[in-house]
Amino acid sequence: MDAVAEPPRPSVSPWRAGLACRCPACGKGRLYSGFLTIAPRCDVCGEDLARLEQGDGPAVFVILILGFVVVGAALFVEVRYEPPFWLHAVIWPPLILGGALAMLRPLKGVMAALHYHHRKGEVER
Repeated sequence: MDAVAEPPRPSVSPWRAGLACRCPACGKGRLYSGFLTIAPRCDVCGEDLARLEQGDGPAVFVILILGFVVVGAALFVEVRYEPPFWLHAVIWPPLILGGALAMLRPLKGVMAALHYHHRKGEVER
């Protein structure tokens, strides 16, 4: 059984499309329909985006990256300045929350775009 060849699509960088939260197929349509909800279809090219759902993968990477940065910064501040513990309790939770919210959407976009880029030649059964 011969597969019908698809017309060639413009080459879109998965990193650029993911960080911009754009469709990994065309690079123009929106990837999300909500804050972290992947749109069912691209509103520009019509690509099926629902199959790019990443589950908890991006959250794990955010936790690891942000944990490394925040723990390193907290240790540096503690050793260098020796602030009282209540100051640590005031400084770090907002940084963790803000950093997680800022990183989650683009990182999920990159993972979805890389998923699309590396699996676009597979035949679905």
